[in-house]
Amino acid sequence: MSDRGSVAGPDGLLRCPWGLQAESMADYRTYHDHEWGRPVHGDDALYERICLEAFQSGLSWLTILRRREGFRAAFAGFKIKAVADFTDADVERLLADPGIIRNRAKIAATINNARIAANLADGELDELIWSYAPDHTNRPVPRTFDEVPAITPQSTALSRDLKKRGFRFVGPTTAYALMQACGLVNDHLADCHVRAG
Repeated sequence: MSDRGSVAGPDGLLRCPWGLQAESMADYRTYHDHEWGRPVHGDDALYERICLEAFQSGLSWLTILRRREGFRAAFAGFKIKAVADFTDADVERLLADPGIIRNRAKIAATINNARIAANLADGELDELIWSYAPDHTNRPVPRTFDEVPAITPQSTALSRDLKKRGFRFVGPTTAYALMQACGLVNDHLADCHVRAG
């Protein structure tokens, strides 16, 4: 599809087209309207988003959204210090938990990333991630989703920085999805009601 501009929902409001996918309209619409592209701050909150984006790799975001509470329960509410203390027994528990994606490499990365984040000073993860937010003054506003990039120089640099520190499952595409989800960039389309609001 070459023209993937905003689409009117049942309420008449224009939204980014992914926010109105028929099979999952309510889940995506809520996430689109109230979370995606809105600024997220706080080490634990950003750690959660890093983890969820990593688990999403190769899957649909809907799969993650529908299991989000399961992830929160399994990973101690994504409290960095708690997850950093997880043991091999916790890994086995997580591999048996049907409420999450049971992928050993992603589970190991989530625990590893908590241990890396736990060694940062309070607020340092927040400061690190937000230091890669681009200057919005000259950033073009997308009119269709064909104009939204999958990676940017900033997401590539963020990915490189996180990997250098030891984080896993944080490639440039995942880093850009994190930037979109956490409001470092605003990729809501020009006529999407969320951008206007």
